[in-house]
Amino acid sequence: MTRLVVTGAAGFIGSNIIEGLNKRGLDDVIAVDDLRQGDKFRNLADLKIADYVDQNDFYSRFADGYYGQVDAVFHEGACSDTMEQDGRYMMANNYTLSCDLFQACQTRGSRLLYASSAATYGGSDTFREEPAFELPLNVYGYSKLLFDQRMRRECIELFEHPSSGRMSQVAGFRYFNVYGPREQHKGRMASVAFHQFNQFKAEGKVKLFGEYGGYGAGQQMRDFVFIDDVVAVNLWFYDNPGRSGIFNLGSGRAQPFNDVAVAVVNTLRELQGEAQLTQQEIVSRGLIDYVPFPDALRGKYQCYTQADLGALRSIGCQHQFADVATGVERYVRALARLS
Repeated sequence: MTRLVVTGAAGFIGSNIIEGLNKRGLDDVIAVDDLRQGDKFRNLADLKIADYVDQNDFYSRFADGYYGQVDAVFHEGACSDTMEQDGRYMMANNYTLSCDLFQACQTRGSRLLYASSAATYGGSDTFREEPAFELPLNVYGYSKLLFDQRMRRECIELFEHPSSGRMSQVAGFRYFNVYGPREQHKGRMASVAFHQFNQFKAEGKVKLFGEYGGYGAGQQMRDFVFIDDVVAVNLWFYDNPGRSGIFNLGSGRAQPFNDVAVAVVNTLRELQGEAQLTQQEIVSRGLIDYVPFPDALRGKYQCYTQADLGALRSIGCQHQFADVATGVERYVRALARLS
């Protein structure tokens, strides 16, 4: 039986990856996480796993071969709070621990599919997997970039000659703005779609940042990627062990935050039996509340992101990503079923 490991298993992306594996009939999964935030258990409750291991126990045991032959590790565990200022904590969690895991995977012959981040680009206006465009704006983005840089050094032969067979697969994914089910525990770091769903249910309107960075109210643009697409690409790499490298994982399209708001409002209106509205009508009715841009984010905020999918396409991954209207509608309907 194929044994797999998912770190950050009770988190947003990790739990969705387990769900994707389960749908394939794969349930010999070791789930690794830190459940001090106890309500994260909900993300695991409906999934099939072989074992749960606290992150403080897992890494040394894995390096020692305690879990036997592990085919692949989906490494989603990290501190993902972009507002975290404790650099030592961030580097220990996102860099040092990942380096140790990489070495253990190579020793044990396990493949490593890991979470990087679009935060590695930071202040850049080009989102291509090249050092010239990597300009992180916070220590979170730097911690992710440093591990990517380490992988470029350690895996140069693997990345340039994937069929060499001397190393186990290593693939890093620079996630853009991921949204979808199982993110309810993330608090302020949950997606704008999640927050707007709750705002509309509570107040009858949604909130967006006003004018900032040369963009009009709600016009800042991000590459929003639906969680189902993130899982699909992770599983594509699992199915293609000869593909290694660092790849953007976004939809490949930049859309304004207003598009998210329109999708949330119209989906909820439809569920209430009300007619859909244009963006102009939504704004004129006061269903979007534009709030002043917060001082704490000035100089640390990406006003525009759009994944360059050239590298992903060049290795044969042709997955088609949902746009905001499609993905957010599916997500809002899922949230409504649970509320």
